[in-house]
Amino acid sequence: MNGKCPALPFAALALLLASCGIPDRPGGIGSRPSGPVPDTPVKIGRPYQVGGVWYYPSDDRFYDEVGLASWYGGRFHEGPTANGESYDMDRVGAAHKTLPLPSYVEVTVLATGRTLLVRINDRGPFKDGRIIDLSRRSAQMLGIDRAGVTPVQVRRVEPAEADRLALRWGRPASARPTASAAELAELRRRFAAIPPAPTGWFVQVAAFADRLRAESLAEALAGRVDATSDLWRVRLGPYADEPSALEALARVRGQGYQDARLVPPVTSARSPEWNPSR
Repeated sequence: MNGKCPALPFAALALLLASCGIPDRPGGIGSRPSGPVPDTPVKIGRPYQVGGVWYYPSDDRFYDEVGLASWYGGRFHEGPTANGESYDMDRVGAAHKTLPLPSYVEVTVLATGRTLLVRINDRGPFKDGRIIDLSRRSAQMLGIDRAGVTPVQVRRVEPAEADRLALRWGRPASARPTASAAELAELRRRFAAIPPAPTGWFVQVAAFADRLRAESLAEALAGRVDATSDLWRVRLGPYADEPSALEALARVRGQGYQDARLVPPVTSARSPEWNPSR
């Protein structure tokens, strides 16, 4: 696959995005399973593009990464996940950009050492620096549901069948040990070594609960889509300085997007306000 998916009418765009392997979390209502969901077939999928960024799914048995965790909830509740299951924010689960669907990972919070086994059954989060999107229940169990983003380690594991079955029901698996002080010190060192994310001024054109609407507008404006826990934001940029961003803002408002606004630079994807001692 090379280049961008072409601009198309909305209905055709939906079909094309599906063929590009891009998830459709917001659309439709999935049926709640009456029993445990299956672990087969395992889906890896083709490379796909979101917001101008290409992602390459792979069966990485040794995946171990530190970065930011977010969570997604009500707007996606009972919608289909990327592997065709029904998303339930009150069950233990998560989304990842490239790991197989399903697969299992341990998520460790760098501030507390609290660790949770989760089952990956969806794609996301599509935001710089974020490496996993947790269900609301998973975030609650890790004690991070009140945070916007939280530094974590995500490590792929092959759990026992009893733990797989529990998570296939959407229930918590057996408790994981809290990370030791030495382990957390090493994870924090790895997190601190992550290069800062590119930054600059952006113009936010609109925000949608429907990803396909956001992708369609971003394609038309040659912009990008930034995902949060419940919205898909269409943005232009980054621009090197405020005057350049103001020129872009004037242009896009001239095209009829009167609610467009400036978004000032952020300093880093590492969440500088994070303090591991809190």
